[in-house]
Amino acid sequence: MRAFRTDLEVLKKQKGSNDDFSFGKLFPILDEKNVSAGVMRGHYFHQDLLVARRVFHNHPEKHVDIGSRIDGFVAHIAAFREIEVFDIRTSDSKVKNIIFKQANLMEPQEDLIDYTDSISSLHAIEHFGLGRYGDPIDYYGYLKALDNIYRIVRSNGKFYFSVPIGPQRIEFNAHRVFNVSYLIDYFMDKYRIDHLSYVDDKGDLHENVSWDNASARSSFGCHEGCGIFELTKK
Repeated sequence: MRAFRTDLEVLKKQKGSNDDFSFGKLFPILDEKNVSAGVMRGHYFHQDLLVARRVFHNHPEKHVDIGSRIDGFVAHIAAFREIEVFDIRTSDSKVKNIIFKQANLMEPQEDLIDYTDSISSLHAIEHFGLGRYGDPIDYYGYLKALDNIYRIVRSNGKFYFSVPIGPQRIEFNAHRVFNVSYLIDYFMDKYRIDHLSYVDDKGDLHENVSWDNASARSSFGCHEGCGIFELTKK
């Protein structure tokens, strides 16, 4: 607080008789003098940028998203193209390039079969069926959602997917954590794995790593990292 008052007195002396800005109420911010310019690490920071770059590179006809972060990945995509967002939650916002539709992806979506050539679900599927967001409790909710996404994306279409990775478990009611081996076994018959990247427990990105080895199948030693898949439907 002493430094705050010293800075204020210096500023008042510098102002002198100038009337361009008057002083309003004091608004002390006391803990930011020595902080960094920002944190460029963590699950959401890396996955949102990485997948947005890949969507831009692949330039699909239509891109649909299931439950990803609106003020992260969805906003990144909306900066350069239209995106349709499906989420069990409501949204009243109207923003250019974002088309929002409320839907429960644990239920069959018969009107969306072969609907798009590009779909994403980033850090969302791990929540399905745990009730955190008002969704019905369903132990198999994540599998139902993945099966519905498989029907929604066309043959040879792209699926961008991320979830927490590590020893497989449910941390109720926050999320599930998936073993990479479990995910690879699920995807193998349905998709070609084009890219696998992950964010480690320190929050650092490892991009386009090999997935066909023991390290991948042990979730790269993560306890709660983030696996990021780019897949093509067979």
